[in-house]
Amino acid sequence: MAVESYIRFAGGDELPEGCITNALSLTSPKDACRLSLVASTFRSAAESDAVWERFLPPDYYDIISRSIDGPDSVLAVGSKKELYLHLCDHPILIDGGTKSFSLEKWSGKKCYMLAARSLQIVWGDTPRYWRWISLPESRFSEVAELLDVCWFDMSGKINTNMLSPDTRYGAYLVFTTKSRTYGFGDQPAESSVGIAGHERETQTVYLDPQGRRRQYRYQVVPRRLGIFTHHMAHILRQEVEDSTSEGRHPKQRSDGWMEIELGEFFVKSGQEAEIEMSLTEVKGGNWKSGLIIEGIDIRPKEGK
Repeated sequence: MAVESYIRFAGGDELPEGCITNALSLTSPKDACRLSLVASTFRSAAESDAVWERFLPPDYYDIISRSIDGPDSVLAVGSKKELYLHLCDHPILIDGGTKSFSLEKWSGKKCYMLAARSLQIVWGDTPRYWRWISLPESRFSEVAELLDVCWFDMSGKINTNMLSPDTRYGAYLVFTTKSRTYGFGDQPAESSVGIAGHERETQTVYLDPQGRRRQYRYQVVPRRLGIFTHHMAHILRQEVEDSTSEGRHPKQRSDGWMEIELGEFFVKSGQEAEIEMSLTEVKGGNWKSGLIIEGIDIRPKEGK
């Protein structure tokens, strides 16, 4: 890294702390933490507000001022480094609780989650099909529980000017399932992400986390042993795995919820466009039930 090479060449501790502070502020949070291990002067500079102010988004105060708990509850955490780490580990609710905001720890880039209440859910306000409940494990006051629909259709939107420029983002549906979930095992859904009003490529997604395992478990395999039957059993299992491998599947999150990627998009510097994320299953015609939707998570793709 150029900054690290420059600092070492210049003699490290002999440099004025102000120079080191300025150099560290031009790196990244990850690099600043790593360089703080080099010498005591680096450690002091790496703790300074001047460094961590640069790592916070330029509009961080405006975002914090929209917190439902008020800006003082967030700003009271202490130094700019403590504020940065707080925003990484404790998403704050903003805009009346319809969104949460946080930072990606190693880059400082913006992350948002759109609450289920801010999504457009077809039949979402019809108690026969959906109901709104509170769960203690959710960051939002309400989540959407799917009771019974045959037309599954939801979407959400976010403007690129809210996000970090020159960054590739992923959009992820965050959900969980009840013990009795049906209608998603055999019929995949379709997701799409892109600029609203423009044609978007669709992706195949499977919302039933047990669907692939269930198909494998109930596959009939010959009981007689032998080269032929072993070979056929392998083919049967391979066909079952292949039948559900084309498409995305849910993954467990560290917060106890599940997520499935809906798609990705790139935010160009200076770009202002509305990104729409959608998820539908309207082709199968079968009734579906058992999903609980927390929202759509929008965060930088790892390493991008």
